[in-house]
Amino acid sequence: MTVSARIRAAVDALPIEPHQRVLEIGCGPGVAARLVAARLTTGHIVAIDRSSAAVSQAVAGSAAEIEAGRMSVRRTAAEDFVLDPAEAPFDLVFALRVGALDGRHPALGRRVLQRVAAATTCGARLFIDDGVELPVPR
Repeated sequence: MTVSARIRAAVDALPIEPHQRVLEIGCGPGVAARLVAARLTTGHIVAIDRSSAAVSQAVAGSAAEIEAGRMSVRRTAAEDFVLDPAEAPFDLVFALRVGALDGRHPALGRRVLQRVAAATTCGARLFIDDGVELPVPR
């Protein structure tokens, strides 16, 4: 699997624990989700995207992770996301360059955050990469 340095750095920065339930918002072809799934043992990542093409790519490229029970993929917009009945809430949520969360669409961003809050544990953590490069300390 080819992984960009940006995606690898973002996933490496996440405080993932092997038992966690993780939600990725805007998974695209599933590259970051597969990297997360590789770090899970008893945990699970749910990768969501509004694009049916992206979901198809993520499912096709993640057969091993899905079969192992460490990953699942759903087609849904982040602002419409809800837990499935009997589904446990998430411990960690992340989004890499998702338009609804980059500040350009405040009302939409608030709706997404409301959905995330309703789908997470009390101590859950949310990480958003808005695509803005941070300066390197010298």
